[in-house]
Amino acid sequence: MDILCCPVCKGNLELVVAREEDEILEGGLICHHCDFTYEIEDGIPNLLPPELR
Repeated sequence: MDILCCPVCKGNLELVVAREEDEILEGGLICHHCDFTYEIEDGIPNLLPPELR
């Protein structure tokens, strides 16, 4: 988490865990500056900017 940042504004991301089994499987990374959540599905965060989704 220390090296991750928002790909749009480079702001800090807050981790929200929805499901965890030895590793985070589902949840999100929230940028409060952009007011956008980057989803985590099957343990993989989708850090594509909103306009590229």
